[in-house]
Amino acid sequence: MKQIVCLSHTPWQEVPTRTQQLMTRLKGAQILFFEPPGKTRGKEGRRVRPGLTVYTLPPILEVEQRYTRLFRMGQKKLARFIEERMDRHRFRQALLWCTGPESVHLLDYLAFRALVYDCDRDWSHLPIRWESDLALAADVVFAASPGLIHHLSPCSANIALLPNGVNYPMFSRSPVECPAELRRISGPVLGYVGGLRRDLDLAPALRAARLLPQCTFVFVGRRERNPLLRQLEELPNAAVLGFRPQMEIPDYLARFDVCLNFLCEADRGGDVIPARIYEYLSTGKPVVSMFYPEQVEHFPDVVYGAHSPEEFARLCRRALAETGDWARERRREYGLAAAWSLRAQEVDRILETIGFS
Repeated sequence: MKQIVCLSHTPWQEVPTRTQQLMTRLKGAQILFFEPPGKTRGKEGRRVRPGLTVYTLPPILEVEQRYTRLFRMGQKKLARFIEERMDRHRFRQALLWCTGPESVHLLDYLAFRALVYDCDRDWSHLPIRWESDLALAADVVFAASPGLIHHLSPCSANIALLPNGVNYPMFSRSPVECPAELRRISGPVLGYVGGLRRDLDLAPALRAARLLPQCTFVFVGRRERNPLLRQLEELPNAAVLGFRPQMEIPDYLARFDVCLNFLCEADRGGDVIPARIYEYLSTGKPVVSMFYPEQVEHFPDVVYGAHSPEEFARLCRRALAETGDWARERRREYGLAAAWSLRAQEVDRILETIGFS
């Protein structure tokens, strides 16, 4: 049985992350999942799946690397915690799976058989050497986009493209139950699922909602202090519903006539396809997405790509008028090809090529 120690840069969440999706689907694996340091020491761990235990790393003093002694003391504390849990679970010669550059500081203190770096985002806010050294040390690097492959290619000759994915059976299922809060809506529904982050550009949504008063614009996801959110909530044909459990999201998507995607300033210049897009595609519903002028459009044959609020509103009208089954089925094919189960199979295959099986 494979033994994997996963150092995650995000906590174990109710809405599964990319790392959680992969870890829960790797075949024949016993996994210790370490989430970032918390306020309290996670001694006991949480068994979230058979063979998968989650531990919270102990809190450490947050200091810059230039304070060498204090910085190393913190890293050694984390490494001791991890090694103690590895010994408790009788982990020997495990695969170390890292999801963020900060893990590089633990490599000198941990024993492992092979090293994987799974990169799903831009880490330019961290010292470039951290990621460079991690990629150089890795036996294999998984990158979520061609742009990330290009970025990491000077540091590794063993990089595999592994885009984001989707729980296809969940998002393609039917029939589904219409949520009670959407049952009274009689006209077309255009909807967005995802966090309403501070830097999410909602200008296209405002423009489209004002030009399409006969339609209802629904937003499902956690609210942040977005500067345009108040204006959106004041519109009579907009409904900002807040967070909903992951298992309920397909019910909301089933009521949408068109699925919407917007831009975040933090993602500018990147080419990682959000998992949200694959969820939309799995439903077969029309998708209207904003793109930056220099951005390569994702799935241009089945996604309506807009570059301005005016074009976004115009394409919403076109998407509502879409007829025929070709585009719907094509979207479902894209969703099926991105199933997390298939992504995990690709990971298993590549791990076998490096002798870890």
